[in-house]
Amino acid sequence: MHLSENEGIEGNRFVVTGGLGFVGSALCLELVRRGAEEVRTLDTRISSPWSPDLQKSGVRCIRGDVSQKEDLKEALRGVNCVFHLASYGMSGKEMLQSSRIDEVNLIGTCNVLDVCHEIGIKRLVYVSTYNVVFGGKEIVNGNEFLPYYPIDEHVDPYGRSKSIAEQLVLKSNGRPAKKKSGVSLYTCAIRPAAIYGPGEQRHFPRILSLAQMGLAFFKVGDDSVKTDWVYMDNLVLALILASMGLLDDIPGRKGLPVAAGQAYFISDGTDHTQFVSLPFLFRSLNFSQPKFLLRFSRTLFLGRIKWLFFVLRKPFLRSSKLDQIFPLLLVFLRGSSHILSLTMIKCEGCYRPILLPHEGSRRTSYFLKTFWRRCIESSPLWSLILCSILIIWVCTSRCLPYLKNIKPIGIISIVVIRKDLIIHLKFAVSVLNRISNGTFAHNLIKAIVPHKMMAQFNVRLFKQNYPSLQWGPAPSGSARPPHLHVT
Repeated sequence: MHLSENEGIEGNRFVVTGGLGFVGSALCLELVRRGAEEVRTLDTRISSPWSPDLQKSGVRCIRGDVSQKEDLKEALRGVNCVFHLASYGMSGKEMLQSSRIDEVNLIGTCNVLDVCHEIGIKRLVYVSTYNVVFGGKEIVNGNEFLPYYPIDEHVDPYGRSKSIAEQLVLKSNGRPAKKKSGVSLYTCAIRPAAIYGPGEQRHFPRILSLAQMGLAFFKVGDDSVKTDWVYMDNLVLALILASMGLLDDIPGRKGLPVAAGQAYFISDGTDHTQFVSLPFLFRSLNFSQPKFLLRFSRTLFLGRIKWLFFVLRKPFLRSSKLDQIFPLLLVFLRGSSHILSLTMIKCEGCYRPILLPHEGSRRTSYFLKTFWRRCIESSPLWSLILCSILIIWVCTSRCLPYLKNIKPIGIISIVVIRKDLIIHLKFAVSVLNRISNGTFAHNLIKAIVPHKMMAQFNVRLFKQNYPSLQWGPAPSGSARPPHLHVT
């Protein structure tokens, strides 16, 4: 496929679902740079770190949910091509929310397909994942002819939902439009490797946050395990090439578009044993290097225990407060090699990585290093003062509810506090537990973190413990206002 740089982009309108995210925002900016007439984003968020750049470039940001068909009809009306990036449950606490994962990844994708069919949109590029074919078994030099990983053997709902959604997208290729005769929907899927680049927020910031507190004790997986990575700019290029491969009005070309109904693996083209930026970052930021190696079998065992633990706790806790240390999917990703070939996308899409892995690693390392130094060197005095006021308020209102002669405390005890002996005893035990945990963490971090970072650590410690303070309603039949209970 040999086309001009802006073929199928100039004068066309585009929608990017999930366009306020890391990859989506970069794709929107690149479409604008290449001359798109209009670029819209559809995202559940009001704003993101990339919103100012999008607004400056004239990107129209629409707030909506792909699981709501009416939101999609408004966003997709009059466009020529859709990039479906919106997804849920890839990492962190989201991985346990299976109902929301299916709602976004399955129902949302079905809605996108239905609206494209109803409106008469010609091109749909779906962003999938390596996990549709990978589930923990080693893959070396695999290609697009690999079978889908069995649906019932996926270890996480995200991989299962993305696999089903991709198959729906590819089977919808060539579907005639509902209202426009002679117009068909052409679809393809892009399967990116692990994504990295300046601004990535899912993987490396979490690792560096643990390292900053001195809690990155071990690394997972053998050093011989090799994985694919893809730099953000290379992925954006692949998405644009895929959209060009769905054009059906290229002069001199007959038959179906070259990319119609196809799935393509995307990476930098070079496998990595470990992401090369991390050791350099740890040294440059004076973070302790992981001293222990946790083998795959042991990590898998811990992962299964943690998964069971969080599943059992989920009905009793706010799902927004849940997070995991050993997600099973990430254990498999770190414990088994998975290297996929780029032969098909290179032949059919003329894909060539515009940024080699060493340069992408250098740029990512520089961004993370600069960002973390800025966070460390900045003095969060106002945050520390606010946290101190909140802690004093909570402790005073709980421990001294009977000092009626002090008017503010008396008001707090009447309005907020339930005078229940059990609650007060529970609070006293919780306070002692917090003090012991805080003392241990403080002594641990003091040996690692410079003195100027202690205020930063105290703020982070409060933020991590704050979710245990939850506002709850008064018991039914009680006229008392909501009270603060400690778990």
